[in-house]
Amino acid sequence: MSAQLFSPLTLREVTFRNRIFVAPMCQYSAVDGLPNHWHLVHLGSRAVGGAALVIAEATAVRDVGRISDADLGIWNEEQVEAFRPITSFIKDQGAIAGIQLAHAGRKGSTKIPWLGHGKMEAGGWTPVGPGDTPFSASYPIPRELSASEIEEVVNDFVSAANRARAAGFQVVEIHMAHGYLLHEFLSPISNLRKDAYGGTLDNRMRLPLKVASAVRDVWPAEWPVFVRISATDWTEGGWDVEQSIVLARKLKAVGIDMIDCSSGGNVERATIPLAPGYQVSFASRIRKEADIATSAVGLITSAKQAEAILENGEADAISMARQLLRDPYFPMHAAKELGAEVHWPNQYLRAK
Repeated sequence: MSAQLFSPLTLREVTFRNRIFVAPMCQYSAVDGLPNHWHLVHLGSRAVGGAALVIAEATAVRDVGRISDADLGIWNEEQVEAFRPITSFIKDQGAIAGIQLAHAGRKGSTKIPWLGHGKMEAGGWTPVGPGDTPFSASYPIPRELSASEIEEVVNDFVSAANRARAAGFQVVEIHMAHGYLLHEFLSPISNLRKDAYGGTLDNRMRLPLKVASAVRDVWPAEWPVFVRISATDWTEGGWDVEQSIVLARKLKAVGIDMIDCSSGGNVERATIPLAPGYQVSFASRIRKEADIATSAVGLITSAKQAEAILENGEADAISMARQLLRDPYFPMHAAKELGAEVHWPNQYLRAK
């Protein structure tokens, strides 16, 4: 029997050559939001390595939506032009180019990881969020978004989606995870608003659903839109998988095609039970209970582990992060292990 991991997957009119997706991973290597040679080699090598979908890291929809000042952005035309050689190269390798559209919210204006944690010491900006409560004591104090500014956030995502299309991407993923702005609105821990955007589950979902619907409306009908969620805050009284299932059903209703199921990031000291495949159950429940395609992610490191997830019907695709940092050619190695035949670039055939 052929390996599920190397069977094609079609969403709308886009066919992915296998079920291995490169999860968006921040590189903290941009200047003024512009991708550069690092991003071309980083993303391009994973396409050469055989992944079906290569998703560029969390890319800010406006300058104050960055996590750090070294994040990618797609709020101007110069950034669009800089992305074009990257998407072209990814396509030339037979992969699909994707981009994660993001707004960091209250977790913005922070240091890049290898320089420490917390707020930037100089040159930062005032981040925004559903309220004025910082992520932690070491993070900057955010400014609460007004109702009119919330509408501007929706417009920022729409403009970013239009630029992503112009830059050559065929998949957009909306970032609603890891404690960034849209997750902040979803979670009752970070969203203490008393207006139409806070309180009840419907109110807390209002902005994320507006963004999803607006992006879906402007994205080509033949191309898919993904949403990455944190399925739980791993904290009592926070966002959880039951609410995630409700959200996923509503996202499907506005035309979202796949839920990328991660977790955490909204509570500084949450207790997360890290173990191989620790988030797979979220992808499985959402797939079954919301009747929508899902991608599993999180400490998935081997071909047999990934294959079992698909064989068990727990997800439709496998998103990999750290394992693909360690081994950009994991898909080729996995194909050999599972007995699947995959395309190798002509330039590498002598090594096959």
